[in-house]
Amino acid sequence: VKADVILARSKPSHCLTVSPRVRHFLTVRSPHKNANTRLTLNGTTSHRRLDPVAEVYSLSWNLDLSKFLIAGAPFGGPIAMIRDDKKVMLLGKQQPVKPTIYLYTSAGKLMEQLPWSKGRIVGMGWTDQEQLIVVLEDGNVWMYNIYGEYKQFSLGEAATVIDCQIWGTGLVALTGNYQLIAVTNFDEPRPKKMADPGLSEPPHSWTIIPPQYTLSRHVEVLLATRSTIIVIDALEAQDQLLQQGPFTKMAVSPNGKFLALFTIDGKLWVVSTDFQKNLSEFSTKSKIPPHQLAWCGTDSVVMYWEKLVLMVGPFGDWIKFSYEDAIYLISEVDGVRVIGTEKCEFLQKVPSVTEDIFKIGSTSPAAMLFDALDHFEKKSPKADENIRSIKADLVGAVDACIDAAGHEFSHYYQRALLKAASFGKCFLEHYNADRFVNMCQTLRVANAVRYYEVGIPITVTQYMNLTPERLVDRLIIRHQHLLAVRVADYLRMRTDRILIHWACSKITKSTEDEDTICRTIVEKLANKPGLSYAEIAKTAYKAGQPKLATKLLDYEPRAADQVPLLISMEQDELALIKAIESGDTDLVYLVIFHLKRKLQLGEFFRIINNKPLACNLLEVYCKEQDKQMLRDFYYQDDRRSDSATVTILESFEEEEFNERLNKLKIGLKLYQEDKDRAFEAK
Repeated sequence: VKADVILARSKPSHCLTVSPRVRHFLTVRSPHKNANTRLTLNGTTSHRRLDPVAEVYSLSWNLDLSKFLIAGAPFGGPIAMIRDDKKVMLLGKQQPVKPTIYLYTSAGKLMEQLPWSKGRIVGMGWTDQEQLIVVLEDGNVWMYNIYGEYKQFSLGEAATVIDCQIWGTGLVALTGNYQLIAVTNFDEPRPKKMADPGLSEPPHSWTIIPPQYTLSRHVEVLLATRSTIIVIDALEAQDQLLQQGPFTKMAVSPNGKFLALFTIDGKLWVVSTDFQKNLSEFSTKSKIPPHQLAWCGTDSVVMYWEKLVLMVGPFGDWIKFSYEDAIYLISEVDGVRVIGTEKCEFLQKVPSVTEDIFKIGSTSPAAMLFDALDHFEKKSPKADENIRSIKADLVGAVDACIDAAGHEFSHYYQRALLKAASFGKCFLEHYNADRFVNMCQTLRVANAVRYYEVGIPITVTQYMNLTPERLVDRLIIRHQHLLAVRVADYLRMRTDRILIHWACSKITKSTEDEDTICRTIVEKLANKPGLSYAEIAKTAYKAGQPKLATKLLDYEPRAADQVPLLISMEQDELALIKAIESGDTDLVYLVIFHLKRKLQLGEFFRIINNKPLACNLLEVYCKEQDKQMLRDFYYQDDRRSDSATVTILESFEEEEFNERLNKLKIGLKLYQEDKDRAFEAK
């Protein structure tokens, strides 16, 4: 349905109740099969528009989400869930009896199943690299990628964890004796105890402020106890001396600046995270705390009770939605993802540029430009009137249409708004089109990753915060190599790491013979001169395919990467040949010293004898550092005159006459044994 439908005095089908002084333009974006539904409220008039949608996120898992422990990754990331052992659940025919962690995309596509038998799970979360963190009651922490490969570390032998909070690079665990243990870097996990909060009972609620949002650049913990909040860092615990508590729920905004608190008497209180500013208060008239309290961007808060979602704006304006089945909220930088039994929705405050263009009766320059395009396509002279009326503000109108296109999920309205912007540019003599081109590129990439098979429903705002490089990394992690290459090529980014990851995955997953795998990889990478094969060969060697690794290393263009890997693969003679071919004397010496340490002297000399450069370098080294080895080298090669020369030179260094005479006699004897040195023997 492409026509706008005005609902006058009728209640929307989503059961909305609007406060008397609605000032905000709110939206719920629901990827249904054929439509993206936007409900907009402004003043006293309701306006509903149904947009056609290319991306279809209709979830078919048929799960009761209230019975699961769930963790959702930001930026349209994957969802992990496991049955909550605290809740009773009727098992279906297809459901396994043993505990299993399920990993889904936001589109409901199953990516992996992880059979679980390692202990009771206290909490789950996701890192910035989309690794699943699973914290156990016994203090062990497991880190999984989306294909089930894992690492493990411990928070300490005496740690019994009762709760945890996880952010992109670390976690904080609350132990059974109410102490806090922090891990700030998952790459090098080093558990450290934080300051003693002085608790004798569990906190009513607690949360963390990640290090990147604190003044000290260290993680801070907010614990709600009695009627106040205690702020804990690595060194001290500071009581904020509040009287509005107890606080049963709390959540920090995505930018780390604001804190939403739900009090025991049903009030939502929003303050700055330094507790210096009281931003808003809202009475929900419900003393039952919500199941979830989440930020919708940075300017509104969403609360979820059973069958009810309440969204509260910064000035106390609110809007509520009804849900028959259980849902789960995932906070994003510009909204909140709503994961339900049947569909994935995106809830956000509508951007001001979208409101200016599409609200009823709008006379903003952008709305006039959008209307002018419609008249132009109908060949109406009113198009010229509209353009003339906004001539002074035409640049701003074009920019607004470009920005509004970036906020749309619907391909139809993306094209319509960009077309309006392009139409407006025609009437401007000097307009920098970079903004228009960049938005077209961004939307093309965002639409590609929103596709159901990929399942990353990222918005343009999220894309800008995530950066294209990290988005490509997430495609690589999902083994979406073809799409990653196309996105990187389109954005003029290097594709080396994508192709290397594809080749490594090909080696580990393929069941073909080594020759076929080698030929396939070389053919695919042939048009990428300079690409390093060292990492691919290393993967083949670790996968138990040394012959394949050796073949792949023949295509490695950099000897500095090739030779050390050959040494680690115990291909010593080949490593020496490659080092000599490179002409790099440092690499040749590296192999020579490795062989000298590893082999018996005779075997060592046998390998280097037929390699002139290696022999010459060994001679140079031995003349300065190891005369005995030089004599042994000459002796095994039957070079008597060279041995005689070395012995005679050594004799001149002897202070004792008898020792010098003995060495001269040895040298003379060696010269006499060499028929070509008769003159020196005399």
